[in-house]
Amino acid sequence: MWNSVSDELLGTFVPILVYWGYSGFYSLLGSFDNYRLHSRKDEDVKNSVTKGSVVKGVLLQQMVQAAVAIVLFTVTSNSDETMKLHPSVIVLVRQFLVAMLVLDTWQYFMHRYMHHNKFLYKHIHSQHHRLLVPYAFGALYNHPLEGLLLDTIGGALSFLASGMSPRASIFFFSFATIKTVDDHCGLWFPGNPFHMLFRNNTAYHDIHHQLYGNKYNFSQPFFVTWDKMLGTYMPYSLEKRKGGGFEARPAKD
Repeated sequence: MWNSVSDELLGTFVPILVYWGYSGFYSLLGSFDNYRLHSRKDEDVKNSVTKGSVVKGVLLQQMVQAAVAIVLFTVTSNSDETMKLHPSVIVLVRQFLVAMLVLDTWQYFMHRYMHHNKFLYKHIHSQHHRLLVPYAFGALYNHPLEGLLLDTIGGALSFLASGMSPRASIFFFSFATIKTVDDHCGLWFPGNPFHMLFRNNTAYHDIHHQLYGNKYNFSQPFFVTWDKMLGTYMPYSLEKRKGGGFEARPAKD
């Protein structure tokens, strides 16, 4: 079946399916109170937007994302060349690393600017921060303009700069999607590979969503490099929360 579907079409829609599949999986795990960073009550009380509105907002962003991806693949495609390309593992690793660095750089500076520019924060980025208590399927809940600038254009730039093929982009953007959902899931399970491999993880990003962390931990979705280099790094410590679960708090580096 998959042989009849183009890489461009898969690259457009597979990351969207991955988003809802992975966030749905985490939603099912949300009943494990002993692994939550916030209580279920806090998730309902402290957030100022309904889950129905979050779903609609994410779907709108994904529609724009899909439209841009189709245009990008159409403009850059060369089917005869693409069919002949079989990059080595070394080339793929290099492309992924370049894409990760470009995406991180773009998102750090755009994200930070949206926090420091009062107009942009009030009218655009504050929509994402209506989720004081993040959860998985709210990872891409943004103002449509922010979704376009931060995520969609950032993804397009990382695709172009890395030189990856549409087929490679299926795997890269699915991985980036999983990482972004994981950062917002609000759950801290032992053995989670993202928590072991990345210092930019669920607890690190949770700090950013709290009022005291609003001007820190802008890096996303992979590394903490820019935060450390530019003085916006706020490390976390995990402590047991009364009533079960964990709480991420600021800690000395």
